[in-house]
Amino acid sequence: MIFLLCRNRVTDFYQWKSVFDTMSTERRHAGMHLVNLWRTVDEPNNVFFLLRLDDVETARSLLSDPDYIRTGWDAGVIDGDYTYLEDEKDMGSELDAA
Repeated sequence: MIFLLCRNRVTDFYQWKSVFDTMSTERRHAGMHLVNLWRTVDEPNNVFFLLRLDDVETARSLLSDPDYIRTGWDAGVIDGDYTYLEDEKDMGSELDAA
């Protein structure tokens, strides 16, 4: 299973979150499913969210779409980064039980 860990630093969390929520249909159509969303304790306008991906290339296509990018900037995204992650269980590894 492939995931996308995203970090956005935003000007105003609540403004950004309202736009983020309106874009959920676009994300779902691109096979991007929200797993969780966090704000950092010391900087609440620093947001992390984890998406499960059906297909990496489809997700990359949406994330590079100029209209999608513009919407993010308009929502108050200052900067951010994306990290694509592969679930270790899919690689045949055995995770230690907690």
